[in-house]
Amino acid sequence: MLGAALLAGCGEDGYEPAGPFRPLPEGAPPEVGQPPAPAPVPDDPAQPGSGQEGGDPNVVASGLTVPTGLVLLPDGSAIVGERETGRLLQVFPDRSPAKELMTVPGIDTGGDGGLLGLALSPTFPEDGLLFAYMSTATDNRVVRFPLGGTPNPVLTGIPRGEVGNGGALLTGKDGNLYVGTGDAGNPALAADPASLAGKVLRIDVFGRPVGGSGPVFGRGFRDVTALCQDDQRMYATDESRDGRDEFDVVTEGASGSAPPLASVPPEEGGLGGCAVANGTVFLGALDGQRVHVLMLDEQGKPMEDATDEVLGGRYGRLRTTVLDAEGSLWVTTSNKDGIGTPGEGDDKVLRIRPPGGQPESPL
Repeated sequence: MLGAALLAGCGEDGYEPAGPFRPLPEGAPPEVGQPPAPAPVPDDPAQPGSGQEGGDPNVVASGLTVPTGLVLLPDGSAIVGERETGRLLQVFPDRSPAKELMTVPGIDTGGDGGLLGLALSPTFPEDGLLFAYMSTATDNRVVRFPLGGTPNPVLTGIPRGEVGNGGALLTGKDGNLYVGTGDAGNPALAADPASLAGKVLRIDVFGRPVGGSGPVFGRGFRDVTALCQDDQRMYATDESRDGRDEFDVVTEGASGSAPPLASVPPEEGGLGGCAVANGTVFLGALDGQRVHVLMLDEQGKPMEDATDEVLGGRYGRLRTTVLDAEGSLWVTTSNKDGIGTPGEGDDKVLRIRPPGGQPESPL
């Protein structure tokens, strides 16, 4: 069984960071184009709260609206982005009240678009820069910005559709930025090596292709919703043509038509989160309302009879999954996305101890 993981040693005045956090670096990043026009913000957006309101030790933040991307900061806290409003909020493992940081302008939420992914600069402690994958009225794009600063386009022109907008970001272990995209509802774009749609792209922090073959790292995907990486491999969650969700290994130059490592039937799928460490994979499932747990062998293949699930049906639709340095799993709920059924305090950010941890209270 899983249990909550609360950090010890917090001071009376609230969260005590474990390391430096520099939200405002000196100077703005270089301008590389005009940012999109600001998107309208709801008249009465949900106000972020702490996990203490509901009394559930697994809840570190509540009262959010479709939290999607989540990145961990050096001080042990996290930044989460709301898909529909573009708000960025800092949330804390000791369940202190969430802190609103800024709103990313220009978000267009038509279809399945919006603010769809976040990543830290590989040199975040020095430059304080974040990257975001977002939909505008005309395209999907990657932007970068200091907290409180102006988002500047890094990679634009990713095809935009009513469906299949993808939206995964990952700062790779090699210091490059990996971008998962959807096919915008057009399978031909995923197969086209000249298109940015239906791909896993690899770029540097300025948006330039890495290597001599252009930005395409892997192709043939339908709707990449999450990327994760261990010491040997990169993985993606994708929606297959037959409606099943897939967990794929992404190999440079290979097509996404290769057999998946694992697949999930529609009623258990809607994969939107991917985290991996020490041979264990955690996949957040929207429709399945659970986190799927897979064990990989030394060759990176799923082990037979070594699959599990956690949080089944307890918090509704689950999306982003991120593992922190203490082995705790951060998970976002997605019950205000127009498909789910919001409960009290939704949407939430959860932080739980994965299997094998020392639980403080049983689930």
